[in-house]
Amino acid sequence: MGIEASGKLHVIFDTKQVTDRFQKREFVVEMSDNPKYPQVVLFQLTGDRCEQLDRLQVGDQVRIEFSLRGREWKSPTGEVKYFNSLDVWTIEPVRAGRRDSAPPLDDGDRPPPLDDFERGTGDDVPF
Repeated sequence: MGIEASGKLHVIFDTKQVTDRFQKREFVVEMSDNPKYPQVVLFQLTGDRCEQLDRLQVGDQVRIEFSLRGREWKSPTGEVKYFNSLDVWTIEPVRAGRRDSAPPLDDGDRPPPLDDFERGTGDDVPF
């Protein structure tokens, strides 16, 4: 099940190559359900989905479809920490109140489940 959100692109970061097989790209969206208290929310794209940001610019209004992920990490000293991520499937521009992009993904186009490294069970790094 996906979650949808929309807002204005606030920051776009460069793609980071985490390992030979895994890359991610983070970006921030300003959501203004309440213009007096806008929320700036960090999202991430992974793998070949990182390229979706190449056609967008800071200031663009966007629609995002994402999933909420969470994991537990135990440090070598035994300290337990919890991490959340908002993993984006699609990000598309929104113009004049309508979507301006390709049709939405069907279930066959959804990304595969995360492997052990992507879930965070294959390393001792907390992010």
